[in-house]
Amino acid sequence: MSRLTDEAKRILIGRALRSDRLGETLLPKRIALPVFASDPLSSVAYAPGEVLMVLAVAGFGAYHFSPWIALAVVVLMFTVVASYRQNVRAYPSGGGDYEVATTNIGPRAGLTVASALLVDYVLTVAVSVSAGIDNLGSAIPFVAEHKVLMALAVIVLLTLMNLRGVKESGTFFAIPTYAFVVGVLATVAVGIVRAAVLDSEMSAPTASYQIVAEHSDLTGFALVFLLLRSFSSGCAALTGVEAISNGVPAFRKPKSENAATTLALMGGLAVVMFCGIIGLALATNVKMAEHPATEILINGVPAGADYHQDPVIAQVSAAVFGNGSIPFVFLAACTALVLFLAANTAYNGFPVLGSILAQDRYLPRQLHTRGDRLAFSNGIVLLAVFAGILVYAYRADSTRLIQLYIVGVFVSFTISQIGMVRHWNRLLRGTKDTGERRRMMRSRAINAFGAFFTGLVLAVVLVTKFTHGAYVAVLGMAVFYAVMSAIRRHYDLVAAEIAIADERDDDVVRPARVHTIVLVSKIHKPTLRALNYAKLMRSDTVEALSIGVDPAETRELQREWMERGIDVPLKVLDSPYREITRPVIEYVKGLRKQSPRELVSVVIPEYVVGKWWENLLHNQSALRLKGRLLFTPGVVLTSVPYQLRSSEAAKVRARRRAEWTAPGSVRRGPAAPAKKDRGGTRE
Repeated sequence: MSRLTDEAKRILIGRALRSDRLGETLLPKRIALPVFASDPLSSVAYAPGEVLMVLAVAGFGAYHFSPWIALAVVVLMFTVVASYRQNVRAYPSGGGDYEVATTNIGPRAGLTVASALLVDYVLTVAVSVSAGIDNLGSAIPFVAEHKVLMALAVIVLLTLMNLRGVKESGTFFAIPTYAFVVGVLATVAVGIVRAAVLDSEMSAPTASYQIVAEHSDLTGFALVFLLLRSFSSGCAALTGVEAISNGVPAFRKPKSENAATTLALMGGLAVVMFCGIIGLALATNVKMAEHPATEILINGVPAGADYHQDPVIAQVSAAVFGNGSIPFVFLAACTALVLFLAANTAYNGFPVLGSILAQDRYLPRQLHTRGDRLAFSNGIVLLAVFAGILVYAYRADSTRLIQLYIVGVFVSFTISQIGMVRHWNRLLRGTKDTGERRRMMRSRAINAFGAFFTGLVLAVVLVTKFTHGAYVAVLGMAVFYAVMSAIRRHYDLVAAEIAIADERDDDVVRPARVHTIVLVSKIHKPTLRALNYAKLMRSDTVEALSIGVDPAETRELQREWMERGIDVPLKVLDSPYREITRPVIEYVKGLRKQSPRELVSVVIPEYVVGKWWENLLHNQSALRLKGRLLFTPGVVLTSVPYQLRSSEAAKVRARRRAEWTAPGSVRRGPAAPAKKDRGGTRE
C-alpha cells in the first residue's frame, strides 16, 4: 500500500527534487507576473460589476458617479504599488507586511498583520474559484447546477498543480493569464476606436432593460455612504498586491528589483483594464443590480428568479465584438480560466507566510518544511482545506463571499505602511549623507501617504461592509491571532522546560541507577529473548514482573521458573480484580517514589505478526501499558520483538517498501539494475 501511495504521489505531483535544485525553481519576471499578479489582474472580471451593482441602489442615474469612483481606485492602486515598491527593496527576505510590522512596530502588530493576510489568502481562493464557477456556469448549465462540487474540484486541481512546484505551476498559469490580459486590452482598444474614431453605436445586451431603484432619492449622508460602499467594493481590484512582497525570495536575482518591476507592471495593467471596462460599461449602457430578479425590468416586467446576470466584462465584450462571436467566446473562456488561476496568488503567498510564521514558532513547525517538489506542501494543503470549508459553507456564492473580502488586506496595508514610516525614521536618525537622506525622505512620504490613504479605506470598508458579512473576516482574524498566540506560548513553555540552564542540569537528567523490569506472562521464547536482552543492558538491578490473575497459572509459572534456574528474580503482583495495567503502573510509580533519581526501564516482549487482524489478537495489553507508561516521568520503554511465522509475508512487503523508500531513494528514483560481470555474477 505504501509503494502504491508513493507511485500515485509521483504521478500527481512529479518526482522529488534535490534541495540543491532550489535555484531552478526561481521565477523570471515574465512568469512571476502571472504567478503573483493573477489576482489583481483577474479582479477586472468582477470589481467593475461590484461598483455598478452598489450604485444601482440609487438607480441607473447614479452610474455617472462610477468614473469618479474608478479614479479613486486608480489613485489608491498607484499609492499602494508605490508603497510596496519601497517594501520589497527594504525587506527582500519574503516576510512582507509581517516582517515590516514585527520589526518596526512589534510582535503583536506583526501577528495582527499575519492573521489578516492568512484570512485574506483563504478568501482569495474561495472568491476567485466561486466567481470563476459563476462565469463558467453561464455557458455550461451542468456547472451552475453543481456549483459547490465544481468549485471543490477546481480547488483540488489547483492544489495538485501547486504541489508540483512554483515554476511548473507558474508556466501552466502564464498562458491563460496573458491571454486574458491581451483579450481585455483588445476589447478596450477596439471599443475606444469604435466609440471615438468610427462613432459606431455599441449596446450591451442589457442596454434596453430598466433598473428599479431601491432608493431613488438619496441625498446628503445617505448618498455619500452609498458612494463609499461602492468605492469599497471597487477596492477588490487591489487584493493580491501584497503577495509580491511576500514572494520576493521566489524571484530570480536581483530579487528586489525584479519584484519592484513586477509590481509596476501589475499596477499599470490593472489600472488600464479596470478603467477601460468601467468606461465601456457606461458607453454601452450596461445594467447591473444587486438583486436582478426583482430590480431588473425586461419590457417592464421583473426579470425573475431564472434570470442570469452576466458579468460586466461579458456584456462589454458582447457590445464590442458581438454576442457569440469568436473574440467574445475567447474572452469569456479566458475570463473563467483566469478567475480560477487567480487563486494561485494565494497559493504562493499563504505557504510562504506560513513557513515564516512556523519559523517564528507561531504555527506548527511542519509548515516550515519544503516538500518533494521544493514547495511548502503542508501550507498548500492547509490553504486548500480552509478554502474548501469556506466554499462549502457559503455554497460557492461569490456575491456573499465577496462581502468578506478585502478587510484583511487593508489591515495589512495600513499597518505595514505605518511600519515603513517608522523604518525610514530610524534610518534617517543614523544617516548624514544629503543625497541618501533625500531619497529616504521621499520614500517616507510615499509610505506615509499610503498609510493615511489605506487607513481611510479600511475605515470605509469596515463601516460599509461590516453588517454585510465583513464581521466574519474580522472574527476569522481574531481566531487566527488567538491560535497563533497559543502555539507560540506552547513552544516557549516547552523550550523553557527542556532548556539547560547551567552545568548542574546535566546531573539532574543523568539517572543515578537503572532498574530494569521485564514483564512476564509465561515462560516461552519471547520471554527468554526479553530476559537475555535485559541482562545485556548492564542495569544496576534486573527483575521479572508478572501479574497474578489466575492462581493456578501463577503457581505453574513460579514452579517452571525455579526448575529452569533462571537467574533473574521473579516478582508476582496479586491482582484481585484481574487488572494487568494498573498494578504495573502503581508498582513502577512506587519505585520512582522510593528512588526519584532511579531510572526504571520496562522491557516488554512483543509479537510481530504478518496480518492486520492478528494485531487484534496479540499485544493489546502491551499497547495499553505503553500508552499509560509514556506519561510517567523517569520511565523508559523497550519493546523486544519476536517474529512469528506469519510475519514472513510482512517482511517481504517491508523489504519491497524499503527498496522504494530507503533514505534518498525517492529523490534518486528507482535503482538501475546491477551490471553483470564477465563471469555472470552481479556486481
